[in-house]
Amino acid sequence: MAAFARSAPCWADVQLPDLEAGKRFYGGLFGWTFRQGEGPYADAHGRGDGKLVAALAAKRDGRLPTAWGIYFATDDIADSVGRIRAAGGQVITEPVRAGRAGVLAQAADPGGAVFGLWQAGEREGFEKQNEPGSFCWTEVYTRQKDRVDPFYEQVFDFRSTDLDARDTADPGGGVGIDFRMWSPAGTEPGPDTAVGGRGVITDAFPAEMPSYFLTYFAVADCDAAAESAVRLGGRVTARPFDIPHGRMAVLHDDQGAFFAVLQPPAS
Repeated sequence: MAAFARSAPCWADVQLPDLEAGKRFYGGLFGWTFRQGEGPYADAHGRGDGKLVAALAAKRDGRLPTAWGIYFATDDIADSVGRIRAAGGQVITEPVRAGRAGVLAQAADPGGAVFGLWQAGEREGFEKQNEPGSFCWTEVYTRQKDRVDPFYEQVFDFRSTDLDARDTADPGGGVGIDFRMWSPAGTEPGPDTAVGGRGVITDAFPAEMPSYFLTYFAVADCDAAAESAVRLGGRVTARPFDIPHGRMAVLHDDQGAFFAVLQPPAS
């Protein structure tokens, strides 16, 4: 049985102009250690246990964005690529084999947000999640929810739940946004089964802001993580604030890639 259910987020990596600087930043922030992979690719391992949590890659083309990318699991990447096209998305990178690790592809939804597909070979994906210093959540932000919502449901068979505006908060700090949560097929949709979600880019943001995925990493102390990011040369886009699922902040690393950190609520 595969480690990840079909359509679950299973991997994240970041494209950076300076790989060594990235190692220093994320090593200092999350305690990650690194092992050089194939080519300009460094696997990130969690503090203490050495489990795979993400990867850093040196950009081969300066025109590529400096950004975190999220990958969704599939057991049939050719079928997933066909679904993307049929649902109105764009295939950016056709399926390509990454050695014995697996097969990947990149695509964009109808609103332009980019994401990846991963069909596992020897590498399933994250070796831990939802623990400090590891992936815990992802969500797409778009201005075209009427096109994007059916897209993800058709491509990934997600079952969706719309949250009451009073129960949500956006990364810019405004309370009460239009938010939809995704649960895998075969589950009861809701917060307990959700693997990701969709938010809306409001008119409060510049019109040129593109659609994007926001990747979250769990931390033990959100405020301390924000302070550490600044000390390491990054910056805080959204200062720590409380949401129903804990305390979060949106940060940029020292090369401009943005991501979120989430401190779970005290049990």
